[in-house]
Amino acid sequence: MKNALYGGVNAAVLTAMHADLSPNLDAMAAHAHWLLANGCNGLGVMGTTGEANNFGLHERKAILEGLIARGVPAARMMPGTGCASLADTVELTKHARDAGCPGVLLLPPFYYKAPSDDGLFAYFDEVVKRVGGGVALYLYHFPQQSAVPFTLSLIERLLDAHPGVFKGVKDSSGDYANMKAMIDAFAPRGFEVYSGSDEFLQRILAEGGAGCITAASNANSHWGGIVYRERTGPAADAAQVMLSATRKAATSAPLIPCLREVIARSTGDMAWRNIRPPHLPLAGAVADAAWATWVATGAIPLPGMLKQAAE
Repeated sequence: MKNALYGGVNAAVLTAMHADLSPNLDAMAAHAHWLLANGCNGLGVMGTTGEANNFGLHERKAILEGLIARGVPAARMMPGTGCASLADTVELTKHARDAGCPGVLLLPPFYYKAPSDDGLFAYFDEVVKRVGGGVALYLYHFPQQSAVPFTLSLIERLLDAHPGVFKGVKDSSGDYANMKAMIDAFAPRGFEVYSGSDEFLQRILAEGGAGCITAASNANSHWGGIVYRERTGPAADAAQVMLSATRKAATSAPLIPCLREVIARSTGDMAWRNIRPPHLPLAGAVADAAWATWVATGAIPLPGMLKQAAE
């Protein structure tokens, strides 16, 4: 897809924390700058991997503002702003827009299960009316986590009702057939489809998708950048093999603690292990095994990571 707003590789950025579990904006900004210098085209902040739903409204605003103050370009960030509360979704979306972010990622209202498509349409219709424009809205399809999927018919209704407002979707279902159905139905209308799974990057680019927004990009973005740049050929094929291998490594243990362990050991900054409950850091043999699985892929040391840490 040409001219996609976030076309390419987007990391679902981890949120660095101090020992008291407050956001560590210096470490997070340094990681964001490393990602942009090592294969990432954009940054998904305050999403699932960033533990957004474990942060309060004021914290989420402060994180975005703090990253911008530390030189992370607002134009390269897609904050997660979808909440169970309509009012919070609107407030965070306006805040991201006013901070200069071109788009936001919206979870569905996830607390009440099995809402009808009519109910979901009414929710997002109200979000559009209250936000008042000026920012692209991306839908976050992650039914395993939210238990509230986006159907093709609902997406079509939203596109018809609000042309140019709903710009795309992150599909973290792991169901490539669903991603392809979205591409076939809506890419001709300029709708950007992003895979939440690294193993599909090369395929989705070839079939009209816009790229990926993934957790493992925190550590494998170097190879994602090669796939996005080359698309086909030996270098792209080898890089896609690495993306698939590191995705499996990332899910060999609980995903977010696993990625924190990899970044902690790669940088030498063990504060990356800090994580808010109910998540727990990896410990002992589990942490060692997760690291060994990453090492076995050949991805370690991460390109430029130790240099970045030293600086």
